[in-house]
Amino acid sequence: MGKTLFDKVWDAHVVDTIENGPQVLYIDKHLIHEVTSPQAFQELEERGITIARPNQIIATADHNTPTIDQHLPIKDALSRKQLQQLTENCRKNNITLYDLGHKYNGIIHVIAPELGITQPGMTMVCGDSHTSTHGAFGTIAFGIGTSQVAQVFVSQCLLMQKPKKLRVNVNGKLPKNVLPKDVILYIISKLGTNSGTGYFCEYAGNVFEEMSMEGRMTVCNMSIEMGARGGMIAPDETTFNYIKGREFAPKGDNFDKKIAYWKTLKTDTDAVFDLEYSFDASDIEPMITYGTNPGMGIKISETIPEINNATFEKSLAYMGFNKGEQLLEKEINYVFIGSCTNSRIEDFRIAANYIKGKQKAANVTAWLVPGSQQVAKQITEEGLQEIFEEAGFKLRQPGCSACLAMNDDKIPEGEYCVSTSNRNFEGRQGQGSKTILASPLTAAATAIAGKIVNISKEIKEPELV
Repeated sequence: MGKTLFDKVWDAHVVDTIENGPQVLYIDKHLIHEVTSPQAFQELEERGITIARPNQIIATADHNTPTIDQHLPIKDALSRKQLQQLTENCRKNNITLYDLGHKYNGIIHVIAPELGITQPGMTMVCGDSHTSTHGAFGTIAFGIGTSQVAQVFVSQCLLMQKPKKLRVNVNGKLPKNVLPKDVILYIISKLGTNSGTGYFCEYAGNVFEEMSMEGRMTVCNMSIEMGARGGMIAPDETTFNYIKGREFAPKGDNFDKKIAYWKTLKTDTDAVFDLEYSFDASDIEPMITYGTNPGMGIKISETIPEINNATFEKSLAYMGFNKGEQLLEKEINYVFIGSCTNSRIEDFRIAANYIKGKQKAANVTAWLVPGSQQVAKQITEEGLQEIFEEAGFKLRQPGCSACLAMNDDKIPEGEYCVSTSNRNFEGRQGQGSKTILASPLTAAATAIAGKIVNISKEIKEPELV
């Protein structure tokens, strides 16, 4: 029997197998930030244990970082302390840190791919659930808890049961203005937030093959939102071209040798999955969420479904919506384009292409937050900043920002926010805030109109600026 992509990468990293039990999995790259690493560092220090392979660790400051006046001391005491602790821990343990102000600083799941750190066939972990982002390159990448962070620190390995294998196929032609974010929101709305529990998911079909790397990262990023341990897409020429020439990518003959291996990382035709789903691309439209989990999504032209259960009704009550209600024309005062899901240069190109020549609605506060210093630099160099500012938008500095309420960028209580982030839980963007997940195009259109509009009918197919 043939092997899946997941099998090939997993099996190549098994150090040992406990009889009738878990396996010891070697970890190629360990990504850390300021939130989930302090306790692990402290545990090692208290036990007098040193870090096994500090050169396999990359650190950045992202969750707590302010997105304005980053050159000034951080006002929030807890955030300031966490960032200071990260700096101290990395210095003491000889770990590479891209701290606030560094030219490579940014969201950990944005900077690792753009620097060429993320490569096909790797195993990658981080104390952050959206580590699944890196699976877009054909890596096994997943989030871990603080105790596991310590485990990787001391051994560069993890003790794990091998997950089951799931494949989601999407084939056909996507309608105009349907972006990768819409594709993954559609999949989660159809399968539910527990559908991937216990599985590692491979995305297959021409729709994913035709996506850019940025689009694939958006899809894999949200694998965790359907309960999967992670998501993967087989590497191909799009992957190789993206990696080539990046700061820490293989160079010269070594790159050619790597490609020869990377080309073997695809599912064999006779491989078997434990579970499989297939969807028709033509059925997907621009998507929005209406509830308090990412599975509560509808096509932007649809109405909220009539479901009778207490959890569903509690979610609608929190959001202030009703069964059978359509969200088109709903006034929105906050828009957020950013997060590790949608803060790459492609996302801002798409937004700028729509925004160009228009003006932001007076009632809207819009936060445009690049995922890294390098993305911020590209936005300026490509003239996108000028487009945004002429339309009344203001770019902020890189960071996780309004994806989660761990920094200054919080949505006020009771306000709706159309957000390109990944989670719409109660209070995710601030206590009492109400999150509606959407693509960068839908978010940009909302900011201009001051309300939710159907971009399928409004504009032609977006072109990259």
